[in-house]
Amino acid sequence: MLDDLDRRLLRQMQAAPTLTVPELAELCDLTAGKAGRRLDRLRELGILIGQEAVIDWRALGYAVAVSLRITLDKTAPRAFDDFLEQARDVPEVIEIQTFLGRVDVRLHIVARDLGHWQQIYRDRVLTLPHIAEIEALMTVATIKSDEALPI
Repeated sequence: MLDDLDRRLLRQMQAAPTLTVPELAELCDLTAGKAGRRLDRLRELGILIGQEAVIDWRALGYAVAVSLRITLDKTAPRAFDDFLEQARDVPEVIEIQTFLGRVDVRLHIVARDLGHWQQIYRDRVLTLPHIAEIEALMTVATIKSDEALPI
């Protein structure tokens, strides 16, 4: 599905996502038109799904990050749907993942400080429906955070 040229374009985009199409084309020895067409094709195929800003939450005053591993009461018919619908509405939840196994959902939450975290936990998390069990893991340090693929 991908040829060497596609891989080169994607590698360059991963390394420097703010490159313009002409800059990307130059790095890959292409014309801007050909690079643009290749990128359009990668988007149409669903391989390139967008570009996004990566924000340092700590720089914005969010010093606390917590991952909650949640097991739901699956005896309720809409446990997953109800829980996920309401969890999406918590602004401090920056990531939601679902799993197979004992843990059903992981919420990644950021807070300004421990007092703010306690408020979020009491007022927002504990009011979410169908929770059977919660395990909180507070982030001490992020050692690696990289979504680049070895293309």
